[in-house]
Amino acid sequence: MTDGWFLLVCDDVPYDVVVTDPGAHVLDVVQVVRRLTGLSLWHSKVLVTRVPAPILKGVPEEDATAAVSALREAGAQAEAREQP
Repeated sequence: MTDGWFLLVCDDVPYDVVVTDPGAHVLDVVQVVRRLTGLSLWHSKVLVTRVPAPILKGVPEEDATAAVSALREAGAQAEAREQP
């Protein structure tokens, strides 16, 4: 038996959804964050005002892209980052 490292290759790479700028319509973005996370209105507002804010962590790519598009439609600057 050898001592070595090996790399596991997975099909589902987890993504993080991060809001980088809430934009001009903060309340619209807060409503979208509330819908995506299930947090209360107050917690969603606190999360959105602390940028860059990770909204979702460890989600599949399809869910991350859907969340980013919903946040962008509300006026926020958001991105999906691949976890290392």
